[in-house]
Amino acid sequence: MRRSWFYYATIAASVILTVFLVLVLSLIVLRPSADALLASLASSEMQFAVGLSLATASVSTLLCMLIGIPAAYALARYSFPGNRIINAGLDLPLALPPLVAGLGLLLLFGTTSLGNWLADVGLVFVFTPLGIIVAQFFVNFPCMIRIMRSTFSMINPRYEYVAKSLGCSDAGAVWRVTLPMSRTGILSASTITWAKGIGEFGAVLLLAGAIKWKTETLPIALFLNMSTGRLDMAISAALLLILISVCALYIFERYGGSARF
Repeated sequence: MRRSWFYYATIAASVILTVFLVLVLSLIVLRPSADALLASLASSEMQFAVGLSLATASVSTLLCMLIGIPAAYALARYSFPGNRIINAGLDLPLALPPLVAGLGLLLLFGTTSLGNWLADVGLVFVFTPLGIIVAQFFVNFPCMIRIMRSTFSMINPRYEYVAKSLGCSDAGAVWRVTLPMSRTGILSASTITWAKGIGEFGAVLLLAGAIKWKTETLPIALFLNMSTGRLDMAISAALLLILISVCALYIFERYGGSARF
């Protein structure tokens, strides 16, 4: 069968985008010398940035799971007044520029009575690692909710009805039946949320600041080193972020099953 021009045009578009992506990333990967790259990766500053990024992203992802999974279940299973409005509202951080989200969080925790009260009891979020966790959580919980909402929607509620007919409570049916059946969706959602948390920059910058050796995550390290002309250190941070993104994408595609945004 003879192929139409449309067939070749669509394939050409995908090839052009792939070449563009590979070109941009290859310039980052191939730019520094091996010695300079290894020295940058072995530096105390980069090790601090990696450790802080891993810790904060893990905590924020856990918070997203603890709050986002129950919320996603309610949105997928129940019809209640305001369901559509809540659905749309919880998706809003995906459309907001991260800088806007960071500004809102800064105003909340830095200028309101709630923020002052939290600071008085020892929970200081402005220019601290706690602020990194909150910023990551705020920007990334919609990813958790969207994937888990899709996952729950694809599971037949009859399984829960059977479990409840055998004596399970509502919560017990979800714990024993629905969550085990959702394990691929949970893995996908947590992996993507974790990777996005590590890469979050705008909201973290405004709420936690760019403070060396205190709130210096990998994106902040990239920003600070580019600002001071330390290109090798900036590229090292970028390479680590690329590696994390590739690993997260592999896990998402390999083990995520049909769970999608």
